[in-house]
Amino acid sequence: MADRTMLFWGSGSPPCWRLMIALKEKQVLDIPQKLLSFDKQEHKSPEVLALNPRGELPTFVHNGNIVNESMAACLYLENQFKSQGNQLIPDGPAEQSLVYQRMFEVVTLHQKMADFLFYSWRVPEPERHDTALARNKSMLSSEFKLWEGYLWKMGPKSYIAGKNFTMADVMLFPHLAFCVRFGLSQKRYPHLLDYYNRVKERPSIQATWPPHWKESPLPIDSLKEV
Repeated sequence: MADRTMLFWGSGSPPCWRLMIALKEKQVLDIPQKLLSFDKQEHKSPEVLALNPRGELPTFVHNGNIVNESMAACLYLENQFKSQGNQLIPDGPAEQSLVYQRMFEVVTLHQKMADFLFYSWRVPEPERHDTALARNKSMLSSEFKLWEGYLWKMGPKSYIAGKNFTMADVMLFPHLAFCVRFGLSQKRYPHLLDYYNRVKERPSIQATWPPHWKESPLPIDSLKEV
């Protein structure tokens, strides 16, 4: 365990994907990886639980140091490999503060996205209410409009926190791609979709694209009317 290094991950999971993008951006290319199946409950295996009692993915150990929370793991990589690969946290106070702000705002996007998309899965049928689903939909729509406005203010061909690709983009892109896969409207959110179409071509993102998305690339329409 003292020098063990391993990444356990699941295909299509935004938290897993952001960590894998960060590894590529920092050019940390020698990390052993193990793809697990959510459907088969492989993330609840004794091997994973020994490192992550929550039984969640990603589960990440580097040189014996366990950092399972994906945002924490990404920041760990930036600090451990500061002079290697691409700098993801800028040095200037103004730039750095905006990157951190956008990074942690992604937590709110994730929550509102999950509240709407997974409502029927999370809430037992007798407890479901159309008004709750409508409220979740409205809150997610407001959240998308907020991010749409951020990109509009940044100007053409910008990233989410400025002219350079940063840790804020590492955090945001997997969630946005997840939403695009579920049918996010380009007509309603043109700046978000323009950002998506530009950033998806980045080598670190292409190299880590979820394998099962390549096998079934067609989007689902759950977010078409949001």
